[in-house]
Amino acid sequence: MSDLFGDDEPRRSGGAATPSPPRSRALWITLAIVVVLFIAFTGFASLWTERLWFGSVGYEAVFSTLLRTKIGLFLIFGLVMALVVGLNLALAYRFRPIFRPASPEQISLDRYRQAITPVRMWLLIGIAAVFGAFAGTTASGRWREYLLWRNGASFDKKDPYFDRDIGFYVFDLPWLHFLVNFAMAVLIISLIAAALVHYVFGGIRLQSKQDRFSGAAAVQLSVLLGFFVLAKAADYWLDRFDLLTESGNLHTGMGYTDDHAVLPAKNILMFIAIICAVLFFANVVRRTWLLPSVGLSLLVLSSVLLGMIWPAVVQQFQVNPSQAVKEEKYLQKNIDATRDAFDIADAKVEPYTGQTALTAAEQREELSNVPGIRLVDPARIKATFDQQQQVQGYYGVADVLDVDRYTIDGQERDVVIGVRELNQDGLPEDSKNWNNLHTVYTHGYGVIAAYGNQRKADNKTVVEGEPSWAEEALPPQGALTDLTEGGYRGQIYFGEKSPEYSIVGKANKDDRDVELDIPSNDEGGNKLNTYDGAAGVEVGSTFRQLMYAWKFSEPNILLSSRVNGNSKILYDREPRKMVEKVAPWLTVDADPFPAVVDGKIVWILDGYTTTDQYPQAQRESFETMTSDSLDNGNEFRTLPTDEINYMRNAVKAVVDAYDGTVTLYAWDEADPLLAAWRDAFPGTVKDKADIPADLLSHMRYPEDLFKVQRYQMAAYHVDDASTFYTGESRWKVPEDPTATGSLQPPYRLSINTPDNGDQVFSLTSVFVPNKRDTLASFVSVDGDASKDSYGTMRILELPRNTPVPGPGQMANQFNTNQVIQDELARFTRNSNVRVLNGNLLTLPVGQGLLYVQPIYTIRQGTSTANFPVLQYVTVAFGDKAAIGTTVADAVAKVLNLDEGETATPDGTPPTTGGDGSGPDLTGPTADRIRTLLERADAKFKEADKALQQEKPDLAAYATATGEAEKLVAQALTLAQQEQSKSTTKDEKSE
Repeated sequence: MSDLFGDDEPRRSGGAATPSPPRSRALWITLAIVVVLFIAFTGFASLWTERLWFGSVGYEAVFSTLLRTKIGLFLIFGLVMALVVGLNLALAYRFRPIFRPASPEQISLDRYRQAITPVRMWLLIGIAAVFGAFAGTTASGRWREYLLWRNGASFDKKDPYFDRDIGFYVFDLPWLHFLVNFAMAVLIISLIAAALVHYVFGGIRLQSKQDRFSGAAAVQLSVLLGFFVLAKAADYWLDRFDLLTESGNLHTGMGYTDDHAVLPAKNILMFIAIICAVLFFANVVRRTWLLPSVGLSLLVLSSVLLGMIWPAVVQQFQVNPSQAVKEEKYLQKNIDATRDAFDIADAKVEPYTGQTALTAAEQREELSNVPGIRLVDPARIKATFDQQQQVQGYYGVADVLDVDRYTIDGQERDVVIGVRELNQDGLPEDSKNWNNLHTVYTHGYGVIAAYGNQRKADNKTVVEGEPSWAEEALPPQGALTDLTEGGYRGQIYFGEKSPEYSIVGKANKDDRDVELDIPSNDEGGNKLNTYDGAAGVEVGSTFRQLMYAWKFSEPNILLSSRVNGNSKILYDREPRKMVEKVAPWLTVDADPFPAVVDGKIVWILDGYTTTDQYPQAQRESFETMTSDSLDNGNEFRTLPTDEINYMRNAVKAVVDAYDGTVTLYAWDEADPLLAAWRDAFPGTVKDKADIPADLLSHMRYPEDLFKVQRYQMAAYHVDDASTFYTGESRWKVPEDPTATGSLQPPYRLSINTPDNGDQVFSLTSVFVPNKRDTLASFVSVDGDASKDSYGTMRILELPRNTPVPGPGQMANQFNTNQVIQDELARFTRNSNVRVLNGNLLTLPVGQGLLYVQPIYTIRQGTSTANFPVLQYVTVAFGDKAAIGTTVADAVAKVLNLDEGETATPDGTPPTTGGDGSGPDLTGPTADRIRTLLERADAKFKEADKALQQEKPDLAAYATATGEAEKLVAQALTLAQQEQSKSTTKDEKSE
């Protein structure tokens, strides 16, 4: 290689290009330098500010590990690619023929040789560098596979075919595939590059009748081809294991055709490739292309015959005619692996009769459970929260609120909760300047909460229309404030709707605060404050201000007097994004939810470990499995594919809404993937035992995991291969009756469970049979993380010969029930009012299922009072449906509609009438009840009149409906007392 960079051919005067004018060349050089500097500085600013962000939240070690791993992979694989390609280019040039016989082909190549020779050194370096950069970039993107390979351990379970630990498939196989594919890429690129050099410089003469390859060209190409085919043999060996994770005609994993055709074909092709590689290596000595060509042709022909035609023949003529028999044992292994991979193997399946006849005792028990039924629909109530509790137009809550559980006055209550976050779009246009947007309006304040069952704090008094607030106003006041002595810290600097960035902090302690904290109409004016939390990047230095001014394309960061020596910049502060950054190996649940814990507001999130490499388990699209009418999507994935076949709720994450502290707690500590990631990023995940008790009581079963599990359970609740194959027991998630074309979402409810006398905060859903709309089963999972029963999954399976209406059929019954529609007519016939159906809830009652759906109305054509107001509750049980102004009223009607059995919501005896005058209670019981109901009806009409005014009188509406409710409660109490007397007489007579 001594003359590698030396001139061996004289320049020809005719081939010299006309030089560019000096001024034009200088301009282009200057422009190129400016572009390079711009790109370099942008990349440096992005990297530097990213490091500062990780440091500000205490996870700089994560950033360092990621950066070190990515750079290491880039350099190692980039250098290997560059060196191998460069070496082969150099060898091809070094051993080019000195003498090239004159021929038309060689004469036509002279001009290319003349152009290449003067710049061959730069050309070689450039080509090697370009391919090295591509290879390094690709390798750095494989940091997940590398870290899992380095830190992975055993699953302590083996696959049923190769008897290898599952950890081999999850941790080792993806990285081994990458190494083999990388080796093949290096060899094929080197082969093409070397062949081109040999051709240009005469080592390969395609138009020659003999000696088409020089000796050096034959040796170099033979060696490269030999190694490439050898790498292909290794690829065939690895492909054997992929049969356990590839999707087949019937299921994911090994099937009959794979076992009896594809697997033997892979083994045969692997040995043919090895023989072919030996023939290429032998060509170094024998210098004849006959045997290597025959070997390569045999490999290609075998790959077609054995890899494509033979499996197709086996599938068509052996499997398809008797697929049930041939595939049974393979399908059984798929069922077992899928149930294990998605953690549904231990679901408790219980037979459920679906009977709707209840004894008197069961009716009384069910009426006693009425106060726990959640009526407030988190998906419908946003506008009500916004208009009634936002205080100012620049506050708002999430589109879909959350449901949590709090112990209030000694009782566990379901609470619909939202965070009063900052919404800068609500600011007046003339106030949207840089100072206001980024230094004044920096955070939201407090939470808004309503009791889910539409009852007040005493859990007895029913509230009509607007929600019964558990937390309201600014400063916050209510039951959640009272949970902690002195209340909770209300500032929301880190939330789902936080601004892109905010700059906080003042130069001196005595300087005036500028951040709006609590707006006020009092003479004292708005309350201001200054952020003093842990998170946030200090931007006091000019250098950091320059970095962030460049990052956000905002010169004010560098020039404004609001940015001082004590300033911090807050950005990337959406809770979900924060967790995704500090734990990039997690797939984070789409729904962060807020909780008031120990005097502060926190966001609680669930993180999942997933893989698509669990052998024999069914692969499905994560997006498909989690899609429903409330799904916001989950754009972040930890896999290059959307498909997964293993999922665990590995981590519970907590983000402090005020100071941005991110804490990760291990949840499924038995998960081998979590163990591997904890080894890769030591110290980032705390032990499960470190979770404070107060925080644990607000952790709940995650929705995305439950959606994935219910999707799989629709088919894999069956554990017998023959039954599974027929598909006769297959279920599906029903369509949401309130959102055509979308699946019904799971609902959080407190329900009674067979093995637990108390109501359990649960995540629930239902199934209908495949291609039918009747109900197949009800599924729930205990969702309170502080209880030992957390994660217990129960399936109440209905008999196939009992046609219990499904959600769609029940919604249709409500829509066609004449009594219900007559009651709603005063709204449906009013063009200024729109009726909204709330979530259709399903609850197990006795051996049947009770449907409950709140009905809201919303005024149209007005900018005021255009929020949903709860008007009615429709209830169905069996073939009976009823409507009432309260759930107690509707449930009492539907349980014994013909006899008019009723019960008061709280079970207490009546005292006075709604207006305090006391109704006429003389005469027969029926007359007394009728009098009370007539008075209640008058009050409801009075309330309706107050609501229908051009300027609705909400106070009068609330007062009238409250009084009407009291009258109805008294009437129900009288009816219950009368029925109790008659039940006692019947029991004595028996």
